Amino acid sequence: MLTVLLVLVSVVVLLTTQQGFLLNVDFPGSDVVDMYSPSVEHCQELCTQHPSCLFFSYNRSFRCYMKSSSSGHPQSQVLLLGVTSGYSLKTCNLEPTLCFPQVFEDVEFHGEDYETFFTANFEECQRVCTLDPMCQFFTFVTGNFSSPDVRYKCHLKFSWFVPRPVAVVLKSGVISGFSQKPQLTQHFATVCQSHLFSNTEFRGNDFLESQAVSPEHCQFLCSVHPLCTYFSFSSNDFRCFLKNNPNSMVAKTKSNFTSGISSHLCQIDESWAKLTYRDIEFRGLDFRSEVVNFVDICQEKCTEDPNCQFYTYHNGSFFHPENRHRCYMKRVVTMPTPSHIRKVDNVMSGFTLRNCRSS
Repeated sequence: MLTVLLVLVSVVVLLTTQQGFLLNVDFPGSDVVDMYSPSVEHCQELCTQHPSCLFFSYNRSFRCYMKSSSSGHPQSQVLLLGVTSGYSLKTCNLEPTLCFPQVFEDVEFHGEDYETFFTANFEECQRVCTLDPMCQFFTFVTGNFSSPDVRYKCHLKFSWFVPRPVAVVLKSGVISGFSQKPQLTQHFATVCQSHLFSNTEFRGNDFLESQAVSPEHCQFLCSVHPLCTYFSFSSNDFRCFLKNNPNSMVAKTKSNFTSGISSHLCQIDESWAKLTYRDIEFRGLDFRSEVVNFVDICQEKCTEDPNCQFYTYHNGSFFHPENRHRCYMKRVVTMPTPSHIRKVDNVMSGFTLRNCRSS
């Protein structure tokens, strides 16, 4: 009788967890990756956006442990004070909830600053963040902070909100491309006038390296990052070097490099996203795959799927016959995500409210 009761309790717990959260319960092991997150709701959205995450555990240290298993369920559940666990919402086919109106007191979103200014209160700090298309979240230092010289300071912060393949490699028999959904939601009346410098490297001043599929893609990444003033792209290994120096720019002739300047406050060219790239693979980040006859159909499938951001298609010449004509749909996390979160007295942190606006 006791065994039957325990089984029934386990079933009820499992069913309620699918729709909500399980308090003071940990799903041990099966970790895919862990990221900082200010709340369990934010953690669940991270898990939903991550291509591999099926369930998660979140603790009081602001760590979101994303997990996966072949069964789609944790191997075990253990009682652990201060831990909350739950499931990805991928299978619910819900529109992503990227509106996070909660403001977190005595919590700092550390790093990622691109602009600071003094203002009277956190509401004004959040208002400016919401109006700035580059701002994803902020930290405001209150009037009770221990160091008087930084009181009432607003820190605007950036995280990537556009899809970026993490590994771009040469590979025979594959074709890669992007969803045809617009990369940017903000539109300007003026179209950016861009120019690329072939066989040219802008020396030094690197602050970030990313992967890009072309010089135009690299320029797009530079243009959406608020700290990027210019860039250099290496066609040998698809490395995109974002650089920051508003005071000087030194060019040097170098083969297989293309460089350019950031574009801001104008309509950025997204024509690179409409192209397909033969013999180039976007490695990893798969969330599903299916067999289709042509790469055009693969691109259509990716565009139709709200979760798909880019894809790689194995054509009829791919060296593994069993994987020919398979379309691999891929995505990365693009929701606002602080890289580090910590407890700090007398500061307040929060997110842009752009995603909270009603249509």
